[in-house]
Amino acid sequence: MAKLSTQTNIKYPIVFLGLIIFSGMVFFIDLVPGNPGVTITAAIAILMALWWVTEAIPMGLTSLLPLILFPVFGVLSGKIVSNVYINYVIFLFLGGFFMALALEKWDVHRRIALKILSVVGGSPFKILLGFMVSSIFLSMWMSNTATAMMMLPIAFSVTTALEDTHGSNKLGKFTTAILLCVAYGCSIGGAATLVGTPPNLALVRIFEILYPSAPEISFGQWIIFTLPLTLIMFIITLVILYYLFPAQKGLQILNKSFFKDEYKKLGNISPEQKRVFALFILLVVMWIFRKTLTIGSFSIPGWSSLFPQPKYINDGTIAIFVAVLLFIIPSSDKTNKEGLITWSIVTKIPWRIILLFGGGFALAKGFIDSGLSDYIGGKLVFAGSMSDMSLLFTVTSIMTFLTEFTSNTATTEMMLPVIGGLTNQIQLNPLFLMIPITLAASMAFMFPVATPPNAIVFGTGKLKMVDMVKAGFIINTIGIIFIVLVSYYWGTVVFDIDPNILPEWANDIKIDTKH
Repeated sequence: MAKLSTQTNIKYPIVFLGLIIFSGMVFFIDLVPGNPGVTITAAIAILMALWWVTEAIPMGLTSLLPLILFPVFGVLSGKIVSNVYINYVIFLFLGGFFMALALEKWDVHRRIALKILSVVGGSPFKILLGFMVSSIFLSMWMSNTATAMMMLPIAFSVTTALEDTHGSNKLGKFTTAILLCVAYGCSIGGAATLVGTPPNLALVRIFEILYPSAPEISFGQWIIFTLPLTLIMFIITLVILYYLFPAQKGLQILNKSFFKDEYKKLGNISPEQKRVFALFILLVVMWIFRKTLTIGSFSIPGWSSLFPQPKYINDGTIAIFVAVLLFIIPSSDKTNKEGLITWSIVTKIPWRIILLFGGGFALAKGFIDSGLSDYIGGKLVFAGSMSDMSLLFTVTSIMTFLTEFTSNTATTEMMLPVIGGLTNQIQLNPLFLMIPITLAASMAFMFPVATPPNAIVFGTGKLKMVDMVKAGFIINTIGIIFIVLVSYYWGTVVFDIDPNILPEWANDIKIDTKH
């Protein structure tokens, strides 16, 4: 689940249980004689995982444990651990977050959604189509939580209009279909871009920590890879929800004028909306075309090559550049000379997510430097006897269903270093497994706790758990199949992966043959 609770209640029994397990491992277990760092790092990882999953203490606070425990137990110095918490991925997230807040402040996101619905609108199928397209597009660029919250009032206005026109008995399960379109569309869209969901950003940074010499995973490269999967999941989910939760046969078309009237209520497009939308387009274009995009023999030169040191410019650079423009480009209010966003917006920054990123990055660093990653990889070396496709299906399935019950960001950050150690032990390209498990972390559709959009729509009281589980299980299963197929046949092309060849850059990971 991507949602991080803001609760501050301490679950003391679980806190003490975690400390007992941690102490027992540190003082009574020695996984690798002569290398206590492996056992200590494993103990810290288990303690953090337990507190993360149960939210025994606030998740942001759990994420700070490496700053204390790694230096105290001699795994990493305080200086090294501290440096891991702040990096360009954090600024990529911040820049994208500022843009999302600007879209929200000036109601650009609502205008986009209603415009899509006013164009598509009409029949039950077209209404679901409009909600899916809107939810997917918006969640690619802003918080899936904010997208779901924004789409819900629109969804309720549609169902209310249908009830007023035809009576509630004619809707059947159509309200369920609309709400699940919003929830599932937000999750599918979030996986499509690096800034769409935290696990994607976790992959970028942890991959860099594990393999410093590896080629960068760029924004443009990622979106080219995920576009086919997003389209496939969009179509399949739309069709499943339409047939699984149909409206009554007597339900007639809702006139498109309904959506057009709702759009007109927003008034004329303001100068601020035009400026924010222009900067949004600039941000997307700069992200996608920063680096040369190469697919087979076809390539599009990146604009960063115009600069003396193109490698010095990353996606975080672009995000902060556009964020600065949002602060300094003025609104049209001549009496109050402020930018499109103001510094007061900083109070809305989700610091718990940033700390969660940092805790995961620090844990990944500890996994590598202590040798724990290779130790676990060595214990899982039997996976090398599986075929490439079987291995893909196995890890993708485990990740998909695991994140139905746990934080997808925390789980991704725990799993990626383990997968890195495994791929080195069985001589497999790390990206071959790391990319699909990252995607799988976002494809959780069965339970309300799985993602914030699921929780939000379920919290309306208009959904039954059995309906969400039924639809979610079907879509989860189909999602696993297509994540595997797209990763195997398209991902290997986009990321230049030969699964059975360990690239030279992968040798940068610390390999301890004793493990």
